[in-house]
Amino acid sequence: MLEKQIEQYLAKKVKSFGGISLKLTNLIGIPDRLVLLPNGRCAFVELKAPGESPRNIQLKRMQQLRRLGFKVYVADSYERVDEVIRDALQTT
Repeated sequence: MLEKQIEQYLAKKVKSFGGISLKLTNLIGIPDRLVLLPNGRCAFVELKAPGESPRNIQLKRMQQLRRLGFKVYVADSYERVDEVIRDALQTT
């Protein structure tokens, strides 16, 4: 399975919940997608091919975003995308 396939699955799933999945580009280390869901829910999602891990700069950026209070995830499978969306939809 390719990272691109997982990214397409994420976009489709988010849309099915009435949300938007924005692709973030040209920002070094920033996760691939900003997911905006109903009721003001948002999360950053770094997509990887199965078994791959984020690079050091990506880990640093994800930690910065978490310190700011954002939900940040890494997804490398369809199942993980489903988990991410369920978690992001939960009330805090």
